[in-house]
Order: sequence, then structure tokens, then C-alpha cells
Amino acid sequence: MLKIALINHGCAKNLVDSELMLGLLADAGYQITLDEEDANVVIINTCSFIHDAEQESVQSILRMIYTGKKVIVTGCLPQKHKEELKKAIPEVIAMLGTTDYSKIVDVIKTLEFDEDKYIENISEKPKYVYTENVHRQQITVGSSSYIKIADGCNFQCGYCIIPQLRGKYSSRKIEDIVNEAKEMADKGVAEVVLIAQDTTSYGVDLYGEPKLAELLSELNKIENLDWIRIMYTYPSMFTDELIDTIAKLDKVVKYIDIPLQHSHPDVLQAMRRPVFDYKELINKLRSKVPNIAIRTTFIVGYPGETDEQFEHLYEFVKEMKFDKMGVFEYSREENTISYNMQPQISDEVKAYRKEKLMELQSQISLEINKSLIGKKIPCIIEALTQEGVVIARTYRDAPEIDGLCYINTDLPLVPGDIETVEIVDADEYDVWGKVCEQ
Repeated sequence: MLKIALINHGCAKNLVDSELMLGLLADAGYQITLDEEDANVVIINTCSFIHDAEQESVQSILRMIYTGKKVIVTGCLPQKHKEELKKAIPEVIAMLGTTDYSKIVDVIKTLEFDEDKYIENISEKPKYVYTENVHRQQITVGSSSYIKIADGCNFQCGYCIIPQLRGKYSSRKIEDIVNEAKEMADKGVAEVVLIAQDTTSYGVDLYGEPKLAELLSELNKIENLDWIRIMYTYPSMFTDELIDTIAKLDKVVKYIDIPLQHSHPDVLQAMRRPVFDYKELINKLRSKVPNIAIRTTFIVGYPGETDEQFEHLYEFVKEMKFDKMGVFEYSREENTISYNMQPQISDEVKAYRKEKLMELQSQISLEINKSLIGKKIPCIIEALTQEGVVIARTYRDAPEIDGLCYINTDLPLVPGDIETVEIVDADEYDVWGKVCEQ
């Protein structure tokens, strides 16, 4: 009997695809193991967003082949480098593209009859279709779960290969998303995290207009769901209706992830990103949604970025004081608009700019976290440690990418519960608190 394991690389969107693949296999009667050492077949769902991610995926493939496993490679890496991958690692027994994961059961069935057969199913023009009515086998079990509301992208950012890897934007129906959220809540999930390449474009392809506000309103009606979190928003898609909806719905946590990528209009134009006053948008979010936490990401070292343009970004970050922020060094990817742009920035300059920006953010983050001391903040309980410390997360922190709240208590707290916690100490990224008496 085949035992199948899966190793996932990359973003939360990839994680959902991995869980769907495992769900398809489990529904077909195959035995799933979380220990790849115990498996005959290992599926490696790969990331190819930047070069470092590709290297990490390749290392996993080689490691599993070295230990004698039959390896199936899925996701972005075969979609992007099909021929090169086949030549470089001929031991791989099958490859599936980003939008072909639903064929995983057919691949396994074929291999059962002919284990030496090489199978390849990679759509030339990827079109993402979510496999509804599949019991997702969650790899990460906890108080939160991701829900993919759409995939693909219609924007053409100068540094990004996602539209080529994932195809055009493709939304799921509102009722299907709500049903999945209900199913998650019934399993004990307290927080659903909405993800897509761009969540704010949700519904445009399906309904002719953005429908994220309506989706949030429907999700807010689910009785045994506590929190709804929105990730990967796009700056030019923030309507007043969406902002007002976020402000008024009690279950929508007051947190927004809005990757801005840069602040200087010339760099934004070169990136093919929206060029408008980001300060106005951030200030509007803060004025209309009290106590909102805003996360963003920036790219430094984009081709042609001058010292003056970087200083513009530095001063922008200094002024706006984002609650959470990530910085990426520009990664030169083939088949992107920026690949042949000149001048390319040296690795040393990119590293220096990233370090300088993150040092600034570290100071800002410490200042913001220290300002929380003495305040009472809703927290979701994540886990209990053997040392008696409770690991929680404030509404201001998204799972896996933001900070944690550590609580010393004798109270019988349960993972998934939402507790009011008084913050008593803080550092740059984490806070410490005590549970408030009810």
C-alpha cells in the first residue's frame, strides 16, 4: 500500500493547494502520512516566486530523491522550468503545473500500475479552478485557517511572474467560500484568513464588480466564527464601501495587509504599480477604522532606483510608521518586464538598503509595541507550552508572519478562544500580557 507525504514550499496560497491535494488523495482512499521518512511517495509543492525560493524547493527534491523516495513535483517550479527541471533531475517521476493539482489522484493511480512511467501534466495557459467539495487535509492545525477566495492575477507588475504561473484572476463563488468557512468553524477554527494574489479584486471576473465587501458581510453572519482577516490587498482597489465595511463588521479584525512596494512615483511607474498618494489612503484607513493595524511590504533595489528615490521611501516609512513591514531585495526574474531594465542595482547596495529600512522599522515597531503597554487587546490563543506559557496572537498580528503575545497564567485557556489581554511588556516584534479578569 502506498504511503504518501507532502512537503509544501512558498506562500499560504500554495499551502491551500497542498491541503486540497491531500484531501483529494484521502477521499480516494490513499494513506497520508505527515512523516516523509515513512512515505513511499513524496509530493513536493514548489515555489518559484524568487530565486531563493526556487533553491529551497530544489534542495527538498534532491533530499527526497537521495533518501530513495519516489518524488512528484507540483506547483510553480515545473510551471516555470519544465524542461530544465526534467533534464536536471530526471529521477522525478511526475510533474504537475500550478493549476493542474486536481490531477494528483490520476497520477498516483497510473504510478500504481507502472511505477517507471514518467507523467507530466502542465497546462501551457494556466487557469485556476478551485476544487470545491473536497475535504481539505490541513497540514497546519490550529486556531486559524486560510481560505483562498481567488487565484491568478490580471495586473502586470514589472517584477512579478505570477500571472504567467497562475493565469488570469479567477474568483470562487460567495456561497462556496461561505460554506467552506462554516465547515472550518464547525471544526473549531476561530479565525479565517482570506487570501488571493489580490483579495480586493475578488468577484470582478465572476460578478462584474468587486465583491469583497459583500463576501465579508456574508462571512460575518457565521455564528461560531470569531475573526475574519484580510491579506494581500491592492492599493488602488480600496473603495469607500470596502473601508466602511471593514470598519463596521465586528468579526473583521482591524488589520490590513497592503503591499505598497515603493513610495516614489517614478519607481512605482517603472514597476507598473498604481501611482497615487499612498499617504492619503493610509490616513483614510486610519481615520475610518480606529485602531487599525497596517502591514505593508516594499522592494528595494528595483532597476534604476536611485539613492534619492530610496531616501524618498525611507522618509515615507519614517513618516507613516507602519505597524508591520517587510522588505524584499529585488530579485531579477526571467520573463519579467524588469529583467532587462538598466541599470541593475548591485547586491551590496540592495542589501544595504534593506538593512537600513529594516533598522528603521525595528525602531518604529518597538515604539508602537511599547505604546500598547497598559492597553487591553483581544488575543487569540494559539498554543500552551510545557513551561506553562500560553502563546497567543493579538488582532494586530497575522499568523506566521507577525509577532506573538506570551501570557503567564494558571487559567485553563483553550486554543482558539479569544481573550482580552492587558499588555505588560513589549519588544520590537512580540508582546507579553496577562489575561483580564472577566
